[in-house]
Amino acid sequence: MNNVRKNVWKLVIAGMPLLLAACAIGPDYKKAPDVDIGTSYKAAAAYDAQFPQKPTVAQYQAAANQAWVQANVDDLSKGDWWLRFEDAQLNQLMNELNTSNLEIEQALARYDAAVASLRSSQASLFPTLAGSASSTRSGGDEQQVGNAYKATASLSWELDLWGKIRRQVQASKAQAQASAADWANVRLSMQAQLAKAYFGLRMIDEQIKLLNQIVASDEQAVAMNQRRYNQGVAARADVVSAMTQLESARAQAINIQSTRQQYESAIAVLLGKAPSQFVLVAQPFVAHIPTIPTVLPSVLLTRRADIYSAERAVAAANEQIGIAQAAWLPSLSLSASSGWQASSWSDWFAAPLNVWSLGPQLALSLFDGGARSAALASSKAQYREQVAAYRQTVLTALKEVEDNMTLVSTLAQQYEVQQRALSAARESLTITRNQYQAGMVNYLSVIQVENTTYNTEISTLQLINQRLSAAIDLVVALGGGWSAPIEGK
Repeated sequence: MNNVRKNVWKLVIAGMPLLLAACAIGPDYKKAPDVDIGTSYKAAAAYDAQFPQKPTVAQYQAAANQAWVQANVDDLSKGDWWLRFEDAQLNQLMNELNTSNLEIEQALARYDAAVASLRSSQASLFPTLAGSASSTRSGGDEQQVGNAYKATASLSWELDLWGKIRRQVQASKAQAQASAADWANVRLSMQAQLAKAYFGLRMIDEQIKLLNQIVASDEQAVAMNQRRYNQGVAARADVVSAMTQLESARAQAINIQSTRQQYESAIAVLLGKAPSQFVLVAQPFVAHIPTIPTVLPSVLLTRRADIYSAERAVAAANEQIGIAQAAWLPSLSLSASSGWQASSWSDWFAAPLNVWSLGPQLALSLFDGGARSAALASSKAQYREQVAAYRQTVLTALKEVEDNMTLVSTLAQQYEVQQRALSAARESLTITRNQYQAGMVNYLSVIQVENTTYNTEISTLQLINQRLSAAIDLVVALGGGWSAPIEGK
């Protein structure tokens, strides 16, 4: 009898590789769905023309093998892209965000759950081994009271004849890979939000600094006009106008503090802190706006985490079709058990009774009211949905790159014009103030030119913030980190 049991276990173990290698019913996933992405960006020519000192898009593509670490499907890390903005405070905040942001933590937990689900699916490929032991005492009116001691080990195994379980494993694997990509995408999104909020706050600090300078200048103007009025060389209207200008500047300086507080609170939440527990003090700031190298559309498909996640969703949906088709075929399970039983402890240790069982079980649903047909139709429809979602994700990615390349280029051109406007406004203010001192114009003319100059100053600061934000958006649109071509290659 022992030889029979040994042969059973040997048969089960020997048959595992053969059964695991059996064919799988359903369509095999080959590659990502085709999408007509074109060969270049519409905005590439203008972008390359705007930044002629940098390699063009075409040159970057030619150097791609050396310059770009193109993402494999399982390698979604794109590097510390924010270092290109050369801000030590931002670098420190990013390090804190990567370990403390709660949305990143949620995405990581979802990924961990997906990996656990994958392990659970993989476990279904193997037999389940269980053991049990019992001790019972029974009797009755006509029956002698007796004891029964029993210990058994059992094995059950659903043989994956049609590949249903393997399809479930592949689907779980694709879902885990998609979850990893989603985690990377959330991390990139949070990093971008932090960078935008940080630069927004810094530009508000620059505006506050400018407004404080304006207030100081207006205070001097009030004092000067008051002296001129006392000397009888200026009208009372000049004094009142100067005071109006001063109080207006003070009001703006007070009002902008609330905007700064909003940015600071947003940064605190991104870092996983209560707003009351976070303070970012003002400090000297010089905006460094890097030139962002772009890639051709074909390379973009390998760089964006959301595209990879969408492609993995297509792969998972494809496996679900095979799983639904396998429901039409019979399932075969193998069960075996072996154990010992005795009526007393002495018999248990001396000569227990050997018991064993072995047998296959074949199950097939003969009628289900159309449930399997509906499940198969649903899986095919969900596959089509995921294919469409993948293509939409790719097209949206291309649109974001096009739009942000155009925006970065346009804002750079606008900044050049704005710089000339600011230079002219400052010169005009100097001339008008000198004319007022010489008695050639009244103070109302000075106020008008001052307002124009101050508005131009504010617009310039806001434009710098827009350029920083656009550069961040372009980095995100390109999938995250990037690096320039290696010199000499």
